[in-house]
Amino acid sequence: MTPLPLLIDTDTGSDDAVALLLAAAGGLAEVRAVTTVAGNVPLAVGTRNALISLETAGARDVPVYPGCERPLTRALSTAQHVHGADGMGDIGLPDPRRAPERGHAVDALSSYPRQCPGELTLVTLAPLTNVAAALVRDRDLFRLYRHVYCMAGAPDGCGNISATAEFNVWADPEAARVVLQSATPDKVTWIGWDVSRKDAVMTPKDQLRLERAGTPMATFAHRINRTAAAWARDVTGLAGYDLPDPVAMAVALRPDLVTEAERVHVDVAVGDETRGQMIVDRRRSAPAPNVTLVRRVSETGFKQFLFDVCAPAPHA
Repeated sequence: MTPLPLLIDTDTGSDDAVALLLAAAGGLAEVRAVTTVAGNVPLAVGTRNALISLETAGARDVPVYPGCERPLTRALSTAQHVHGADGMGDIGLPDPRRAPERGHAVDALSSYPRQCPGELTLVTLAPLTNVAAALVRDRDLFRLYRHVYCMAGAPDGCGNISATAEFNVWADPEAARVVLQSATPDKVTWIGWDVSRKDAVMTPKDQLRLERAGTPMATFAHRINRTAAAWARDVTGLAGYDLPDPVAMAVALRPDLVTEAERVHVDVAVGDETRGQMIVDRRRSAPAPNVTLVRRVSETGFKQFLFDVCAPAPHA
């Protein structure tokens, strides 16, 4: 199978890092570039984490372009209470061996697909600030991509940063709205936190399997999610920590994992009381669908993919 050419936009916290492992070491993708944005952690921290994650995956040559340091119109709010001050569980990871590129992420998101129109797939794991800024320059930018997959939103109204909102959309709802205004369901797929909450929870048994595997990537993936596991236990009440960004990456790399999806019209609330809440319009009189919304994936298939990459069996 020919590897899928990818661009990845990330605010690299602990779950983003696992998604980067799946892309860079899973054999299904050719990561052309990574762009970073402020979100889970400040921009410089997320950029450092992206470089560390790529090195862990054996992808030291993938260029990393730093981008926007804050949302389009709002002050930066991070998720360091979830991922740790360093975004990677505060386990004292050493600095990466190389530096990021000197170019800006927004320029990279615009220029890379122009070099090979229709070839690149974009996967976003972060607040959509960089992508929205690129779209402000060129409203037709998505036509240059093969497809765009976004880990974004909570279509069932069950949030993780507020009662009804998912963090990536809540962090920069204005950017999410810009993306939705340029989206079409044949080009843009959103994978919300509902999928992660239902189908990508790493139970204590799953965590023990990662820990006991002993491979560098399994050990890395297990250790960096230490604080996320504590947050999930105390806040979301899940049976372990969930992996929203890895399951979104898995959908991009393995569309066969999707078991339920719908084409609908989606908007995002930007008012303070409902900030970041997804507005999914299923009325017969609704505007035309603008995204494909993934609702469920195969939990067994996703986890097997994760273990095959991070903790392969000795015969693999």
